[in-house]
Amino acid sequence: MGTHTPADRRPNRPAAARLPLRLAFLLCVLPGAVQAAPPALPGPIPAEVLEVLDGDTLLVRATIWLGQVVETHVRVDGLDAPEMRARCPRERELAESARDHARRLIGAAPVRLLDVQADKYGGRVRARVLTTGGADLSAALIEAGLARPYHGERRQPWCDGTSTG
Repeated sequence: MGTHTPADRRPNRPAAARLPLRLAFLLCVLPGAVQAAPPALPGPIPAEVLEVLDGDTLLVRATIWLGQVVETHVRVDGLDAPEMRARCPRERELAESARDHARRLIGAAPVRLLDVQADKYGGRVRARVLTTGGADLSAALIEAGLARPYHGERRQPWCDGTSTG
């Protein structure tokens, strides 16, 4: 009845020998975990906008459950807005206009997130965004000519193909 250490009970296998066991475990566990994730949270989920990064990306603090708050980047669903880091000066100007218009539409009021789902690029979510006044941010930016409708197809350039716009 001596003292046993974990090394006494388990054979010391090299990492390469343990790899097939780990892969087998992941192959058994991951399909269930992936299927368990909901395709989308219908919302509405109240969120405070911490920053409008550009016309189609927000940093928010969202209340996802009682006392459960999460900070995340939100890709505004349904639109493609010009990029702030574009090579083309004209696209950068359009991006600033889209960002500024989104800031004005949102103001200091909270927004509501609808149809929240994982974004295809990871690290953020995709959602419809409604302002406190009920305006759909995507529709408002498209109507103002500062964004285009987008539903996952290949993005179209904002400039004529030259680096100078």
